[in-house]
Amino acid sequence: MAQKSESPKIHSAHKASVLSTIIPGAGQVYNKKYWKVPIIYASLATSIYFINENQNKYTTYKNAYLQRLNGEVDDYSELYNNSQLITIMDYYERNRDVSYIITAAIYLLNIVDASVDAHLLDFDVSDELTLSYAPSFINTPHGKNTSLSLKMNF
Repeated sequence: MAQKSESPKIHSAHKASVLSTIIPGAGQVYNKKYWKVPIIYASLATSIYFINENQNKYTTYKNAYLQRLNGEVDDYSELYNNSQLITIMDYYERNRDVSYIITAAIYLLNIVDASVDAHLLDFDVSDELTLSYAPSFINTPHGKNTSLSLKMNF
């Protein structure tokens, strides 16, 4: 009876990227880096919270401004004039937009992290890898200069 030779399991960086694109954190699970998943979801949840919070405040101040334009009394008539309300609206609108950008960046970093992790899965991290440094002096026409020499063994 002949034994089947087992081929080494190929770990695909493309598959890790696609999984993280479809479901954030799925590529990290595929790479067996489970500890990263809560960080990804906490980051996404935080940025989505700020999107929602800034949108709610923007809407509140926008409605107050629109009430003023219609000649109605709003909740902020004693506190802010029209230009101050516009400034506050712009502030929360800008913060909301920045929160969208941060959310997209976190999503993209999740995909890049899964891909890079998959590429480096078979990277050799043995004890044979060393990086040593030592101060040294270099003779120049103007005298001796100090320098730092780096030596890498792998």
